[in-house]
Amino acid sequence: MSFKSLKPVMAAALVAATLMGCSPQETLETFVGPTQGSTYTIKYVRTANGPEVASVQRETELVLAEIDKQLSNYRPDSVIQHFNNLPAGACLKVPELMLRLTQAAEVLSTETGGVLDLSVQPLLELWGFGPKRGQRIPTEAEIAEVRQRVGHQYLHVRGDELCKDVALKLDFNSIAAGESVDLVSARLEALGITSYLVEITGELKAKGLKPDGSQWRVAIEAPKDNEREAMEIIQLDGYAVSTSGDYRNYFERDGHRYSHTIDPRTGAPIQHKLAAVTVIDPSAMRADGLSTALMVMGSEEGLAFAERQGIAALFVSHVEKNFVSVRTRNFDLLLGQGRQP
Repeated sequence: MSFKSLKPVMAAALVAATLMGCSPQETLETFVGPTQGSTYTIKYVRTANGPEVASVQRETELVLAEIDKQLSNYRPDSVIQHFNNLPAGACLKVPELMLRLTQAAEVLSTETGGVLDLSVQPLLELWGFGPKRGQRIPTEAEIAEVRQRVGHQYLHVRGDELCKDVALKLDFNSIAAGESVDLVSARLEALGITSYLVEITGELKAKGLKPDGSQWRVAIEAPKDNEREAMEIIQLDGYAVSTSGDYRNYFERDGHRYSHTIDPRTGAPIQHKLAAVTVIDPSAMRADGLSTALMVMGSEEGLAFAERQGIAALFVSHVEKNFVSVRTRNFDLLLGQGRQP
């Protein structure tokens, strides 16, 4: 069930691969499937003795099924739902993946000054972006009340248990799909696959070369509501790409747009001109979390933060009826000649 469908990830669309000049011992295999309220696409180079598609797909879906079982806010039997239903002061023994992701999110939360916060779920529900849809504009008093149950400082890892000081609820949407990409990539490598492109709900990672010797090429989409248009094409090897945007999951009321992206510092949807931000990082989980955090910050605060932290990021902002893009220094340095016109 979905835990990414409520986060509109523009991310990178896959560019069709060509196989001209392929070695007869190498073939480009592809399979797709549903996951997390969206889809996944796996492309990998199969060598003469490499694993068959059915086997690789089975292993991929075992990874995705375990993530869904632990982290889905849409499954009443998931581990996260069990934890979310516990009262203040309670602890729950949880799997290693959930502990590790919570600790990784704590690092990102500290780095971003609390902008990335796993405990934002009550605010999403308040604004109608949770599993029970019902878009509404809450009062300031309602926001203030809910914010008392939001904050990474109220969440603790104690041994193999996850504990809460207040009746908070967790939402791993900001990093779950990225972590899924990392885990599936690791499983492919364990199967002996050294060249692949993994895309899950728009988050992706590419490594190695295609059979014709070229790098994997992916397109960063322009942030448009009802159409898909490549804004920039890049080549990747050993890096992940994540894009967060405000343009596909929102509601309008009295001519005002309310984005699903909530700023935990205010308890309300973001209010700025940033339309989308793309982050490139070796870790898909980290790219996923950082793209969310930078989207919350906005173009000015986010760009300054990304430059200070050496993050490879691309910011796309609304300027009247057009889009204006700004790249960090490390975005250009990382891609070098990898960017395609």
